[in-house]
Amino acid sequence: MAKQSKFGMVLPIILISYFMILLDNSIVFTSTVKMAQDLTLNAQTLSWVTNAYALTFGGLLMLGGRAGDIFGRRRVFLIGLVIFSIGSLLVGLAMNGAMLIAMRALQGVGSAILAPTTLALLMDSYQNNMRTRAIVYYGATGGLGASFGLVIGGLITSYLSWRVGFLLNVPIGIVMVLLTLKYIPASEPTRGKIDWVGAFASVIGIVALVYSINGASHPAVTLLIAVVFLAIFIWQEHRTDAPIMPLRLFKDRERSSAYIARFFFLGAMISYFFLTPQAMQNVYHFTPLLAALGFLPETVPQFIFATLVTRLNDRFSNFQIMLAGTILTTLGLLMAAIVKVQAGYFWAIAVPMVIIGIGQGFTLSPLTVSGVANTDPEIAGSASGVVNTVHQVGSSFGLSVITLLTSGIVNPTVSYNHSVTLMVVLMGIALLAVINIGLKKR
Repeated sequence: MAKQSKFGMVLPIILISYFMILLDNSIVFTSTVKMAQDLTLNAQTLSWVTNAYALTFGGLLMLGGRAGDIFGRRRVFLIGLVIFSIGSLLVGLAMNGAMLIAMRALQGVGSAILAPTTLALLMDSYQNNMRTRAIVYYGATGGLGASFGLVIGGLITSYLSWRVGFLLNVPIGIVMVLLTLKYIPASEPTRGKIDWVGAFASVIGIVALVYSINGASHPAVTLLIAVVFLAIFIWQEHRTDAPIMPLRLFKDRERSSAYIARFFFLGAMISYFFLTPQAMQNVYHFTPLLAALGFLPETVPQFIFATLVTRLNDRFSNFQIMLAGTILTTLGLLMAAIVKVQAGYFWAIAVPMVIIGIGQGFTLSPLTVSGVANTDPEIAGSASGVVNTVHQVGSSFGLSVITLLTSGIVNPTVSYNHSVTLMVVLMGIALLAVINIGLKKR
């Protein structure tokens, strides 16, 4: 491939598509109250608006990544766009809870196809420094989609309707399909086959794992099912000639440590995004819109410092930026845990948010770079599938664990304080995994 000096249209198409699927998940966080009122949903049913999406998204990601390797990136990318857009339309038109949850699950299927294919397309399209810069923008988009979704969700829900947030995806999806056909070249499918046994075992294992924590009436039995199917999945990946998750991905210390770090980092941060707007409403009696705007101290610094990562790459290593970001994020959560929510919005939320925003801006992009480091084209799709899988499953796992461990606490102030302490623990594990990447460099 000739040396490139400009990104062209491929990067904007990839980033807008990726931003779109992440945005929807965050919009739900500030729209749940209105959804419950409009469709008469109870708390348990409402939780499945998020879970149905997260489980199909996380469960099918590795299959989506492998499909792109075999059938051609552009073809699979277009299929994902179409499925996601149709799911978005039907979510926006949902007449009852069952339809809403089912169509959120369909959105998750589309996202599971789109997310790994976006990163693989990016790796196909750029090389050397251009690829590193593109991956940095991709990682920054992951964090911004989650953060801005809260604000956008609050604005749309307050002034229009929660349905608009989903219906907007339809024209955007159509434009993305047209731009993809025009600007992204078709790739030749590679020889290979889908590991259906591995795909089935991974989906059942991941879904059962999250469900055992959040919602199962017999959690011990469900957890046992999860362990059995995940063991079958690993065994199948070891023996098959066409794995959807090649185990050699984990032989590289940098990649495997980045997966662990991303799993626990997102477990802490999605929990923060999900629970902090509720705390602002329940403890400070903010309106949904004010709670969404209350996230600007996190969102704005994250955006600014995420855009600085490409410049800092010229002076500092990927590891150094990632370590600094993870330490800052940990310190921000630790401050929130020590000060406690009853200290008031400024000291308990706004100031820690600034630190967390800077940290997250520095961390997600380098984590993405490390997650696909040292891969060859044959497993690029699988590597990006694993990056997105640990991102999504880590989010669901962390939130489910924290929700479970605080479910017996009725007082919203005490519940939130305990939750933030648990977030610090999860972030501490992520920090240790990042440090392990640095040990490899020595």
